[in-house]
Amino acid sequence: MDHITALQDIVGAKFTVTGSDADKWRQDWTGDYVVNPSVVVRPASTDEVAQVMRYAHAHDLPVVPVSGHTGLTGATANDGAVMLSVDRLNQIEQIDVEGRTVTVGSGVVLQSIHDAVEAHDLIFPLTFGARGAAMIGGALSTNAGGSNVVRYGNTRDLCLGIEVILADGRVMNLMSALHKDNSGYNLKHLVIGAEGTLGIITKAVLKLFTKPKAYATAMVATPSIADALTLLHRIQDETGGAVEAFELMTRSYIDLHLRQTPDGKEPFAEPFETNIMVEVGATSAEDAMVQESGQTRLSEKLEATLGTLLEEGAMLDAVVAQNESQRAEMWARREAAGHIGYLDGPRVDTDIAVPLDQVELVIAGIGEKIRKIDPGAWEVVVAHLGDGNIHHAIYPKDTGPEMFDSFVEAVEDTVQEVGGSFSAEHGVGLSKLKTMTRRKDPVALAAMQAVKKALDPKGILNPGKVIPPV
Repeated sequence: MDHITALQDIVGAKFTVTGSDADKWRQDWTGDYVVNPSVVVRPASTDEVAQVMRYAHAHDLPVVPVSGHTGLTGATANDGAVMLSVDRLNQIEQIDVEGRTVTVGSGVVLQSIHDAVEAHDLIFPLTFGARGAAMIGGALSTNAGGSNVVRYGNTRDLCLGIEVILADGRVMNLMSALHKDNSGYNLKHLVIGAEGTLGIITKAVLKLFTKPKAYATAMVATPSIADALTLLHRIQDETGGAVEAFELMTRSYIDLHLRQTPDGKEPFAEPFETNIMVEVGATSAEDAMVQESGQTRLSEKLEATLGTLLEEGAMLDAVVAQNESQRAEMWARREAAGHIGYLDGPRVDTDIAVPLDQVELVIAGIGEKIRKIDPGAWEVVVAHLGDGNIHHAIYPKDTGPEMFDSFVEAVEDTVQEVGGSFSAEHGVGLSKLKTMTRRKDPVALAAMQAVKKALDPKGILNPGKVIPPV
């Protein structure tokens, strides 16, 4: 109670939450991890976060930062820790239209950033299904990816500067809006993706881009993933690299979507195995101009490319969105993945990245290994195909813990064979600690442990996450 009283003195009694009032923080979005913090503190400023960390450091209190609680790897799980919510650091401080930046607190919800900059005909292009709840602090801490990585990059690529509170309460000011800065180690990139184990991000300077004047969106069926990649490259060439999203949905995912979504629709008149959602964005007035056909020049360009590929046999069918409602329907089908994947019982989720030309081989290889382990298991695969990020879910018939480990190792083996990564955009948290031990280069692990020890010698920041114990 002495600790709680001290924390109340820093952030106020109203924002020092215990007991049943803390219930909203006790379970993450997946429901897989139930947490039991001793207290939830909700600071409203950089200074308050710094004071909390100074107190925690002086009294050896573990601190687990949390933002929107939409993570998938148990990165906020804790028992008896101080949980530090950034939800009150929710100010959009500045939108610099000429400099194409926005300065925000780490508790700003992603959708709020989208809405704020759209008023200036700008976009912050990071987008994924949980954008209505996810906060930018969590997106930075996991280096989130999403659907627009193929054009704009991951969260790390979209961030120019951050403010970070270190384990001992010192404020590290990296709030630069510079696009180039070679003044020593890139500490910003070190903290981004560290899942709160090296410091707590309190502010960020983010890149903005001109809002496309027109979008062309389509569902395309191809004979194979290799043909889908041919489609990607052709559209990129025809549009000058304007592909914003290139999303793979296999037949198993379409079936899941139809089963779990009452108003779900087949994307085509007949079922296909390889289904692609592609979206192209045009910033030039010429490409956005409506033609005699009633379509924009961009849509006509996309349709022409699709028609050529159909004639070549590299495409089986295509549906181009004719209005915003049809475009929204295509996006809703893809963005439902995070939700509906949790409705069909126990599963093994993996989030992997492989070279583009290895995606088809990896999906097939994982399938073969799974059927040898558990012939009754079934898979659901979706992917950010434009950047080689595969979300592979396994629904086993045998749900024993040993079976789960066998599935994960089978995926690891396949990924390692092609030089891929076992963690693409969801982070490591708790769920991938065993994999880190098995698969991460031991010298790299030792370097990570040394960095952690240097910046957080008492090990109080999000303990037990990301880095396996020595």
